[in-house]
Amino acid sequence: MEEQVIQAPPQPKMRINHLEMKDVAAALAEGVRDFRRFPLFGLFFGGIYVLGGIFIVAVLNLYHQPWMIIPVAIGFPLIGPFVAVGLYEISRRHERGDPITWHGVLTEVFRQRERQLSWMAFAVLFIFWIWIYQVRLLLALFLGFKIPASLAAFTTIVTTTPEGILFLLVGTIVGGVIATLLFSLTVISMPLLLDHDIDFVTAMLTSIRTVTQNPAPMLAFGLVVAVTAFLALLPAFAGLLVALPVLGHSTWHLYRRAITTG
Repeated sequence: MEEQVIQAPPQPKMRINHLEMKDVAAALAEGVRDFRRFPLFGLFFGGIYVLGGIFIVAVLNLYHQPWMIIPVAIGFPLIGPFVAVGLYEISRRHERGDPITWHGVLTEVFRQRERQLSWMAFAVLFIFWIWIYQVRLLLALFLGFKIPASLAAFTTIVTTTPEGILFLLVGTIVGGVIATLLFSLTVISMPLLLDHDIDFVTAMLTSIRTVTQNPAPMLAFGLVVAVTAFLALLPAFAGLLVALPVLGHSTWHLYRRAITTG
């Protein structure tokens, strides 16, 4: 028998472009426009995210761990880039002039499980798990056996006691570092992996290089994402119904401005 050799698809040549603050503003404006053009798609994917957050909170209450609601709610947006794949596909199809149908979009989303995006999902969930582990570690270090049995009591402790305030301060710093790392790894790599058949390590390195070569505009975009996601969490995750699709579409347009492939 002759041995068959399967050749990998050629890697696209990629150039990281110089970005300015106006590019961030333009990407956000285009994200809003895409959401307004295709609101039902945006509400669908945003709804999945909202229901996921509500489900997690319900499970924590069921297992009598309401004190975990705050760190989980804060860390929950970390998995947003993976959920937003469908939104990237909608923006990509609109950009190309391709028909935008439920069957076409959902088929492409499900197809990603056979591509490198599935490995990125593991990376994102692993970092989310690290965040939860760090929270538990900090709770043990600063609060010890004082972990309360209710969300109200936990909120009171972390805002009124010296140990709780220190826990909140250190946790915020650690969370900021983890969020910045994950943002740098995914902000460009997720739409890039949808757009091209490349390995996820190359995609992550390209994303990090994009952030390091354009620190001010990229981190400004990251700050907009973080603040918007935090504010959207407050009304029982309901704000994410709109925030997620707008930010998802905006991420695609920022990627298109940041990366030129050929």
